Amino acid sequence: MYKIGIDLGGTKTEGILLDDSLNVIQRTRVSTPQNNYQEIINQIISLVNDLSKNITTFTVGICTPGAISKKTGMLKNSNTQCLIGKPLKEDLEKKLDKKISMENDANCFAISEATMGSATNYSVVFGVIMGTGVGGGIVIDGKIHQGRTNIAGEWGHHTLHQNGNKCYCGKNGCVETYISGPGLEKRWEELSEKKELLPEIVKNLDSPQFGQWKEEFLDNFGTALANVIDILDPDVIVLGGGLSNIEFLYSDGIQNVYDKVFSDLVDTPILKNNLGDSAGVFGAALQN
Repeated sequence: MYKIGIDLGGTKTEGILLDDSLNVIQRTRVSTPQNNYQEIINQIISLVNDLSKNITTFTVGICTPGAISKKTGMLKNSNTQCLIGKPLKEDLEKKLDKKISMENDANCFAISEATMGSATNYSVVFGVIMGTGVGGGIVIDGKIHQGRTNIAGEWGHHTLHQNGNKCYCGKNGCVETYISGPGLEKRWEELSEKKELLPEIVKNLDSPQFGQWKEEFLDNFGTALANVIDILDPDVIVLGGGLSNIEFLYSDGIQNVYDKVFSDLVDTPILKNNLGDSAGVFGAALQN
């Protein structure tokens, strides 16, 4: 049976069609409508219709920012805030006249890397998303671990600094406000008085502010991920999202994590993803 996966991202939405052997038959990317729930619904419907126009039997999996509440059935904990409190799964099923699977973007990332990416030989996988937001997914023996209330792996909203940065979730000091792309760009602007995007910031090696910016970043990254290891003790951690392309995370970053773990033996592999920013769309399709 064919599999359709849709990855609903903050800036782009990707669709993919796979055959029984997980070969890519078709894929497409479009910009995600901003702050408009109905336009997002219409766009997903259009992508599914386009991908399925030459086939009759297929499954549909959706990768979303946030998770479906087991209490209300509504989307929660999304940094695409127009989706919060909306019956996204129900609305899509009505429009498509078809049952679909829907999973958190970090869980989709984790299952794709555990199934066909850099973590294929590990039992307990913690998949990290560091981009516009910070999220995490847990895969145990090839299955997503969602948790009792569907929030397993949400390390981005652990409190890193009491009374720290204000987060959209209503709390202060969340990991996401310090080591997401927007959080790091905001801190750079505070230090340097320059408004730059992350790819430009990491090139400022000779800037007098870069050392402090990098040190703070590594300290926050190390503390946050060491906490995850202390709690979960996974077999492997895989980094994804735009920040996973920052090379010093795999040298200075790993050492900073190891220095803070509560153990006399720290050898948890911290790996770069193999599937790039398409991990989410593969994970969406693999739900079925």
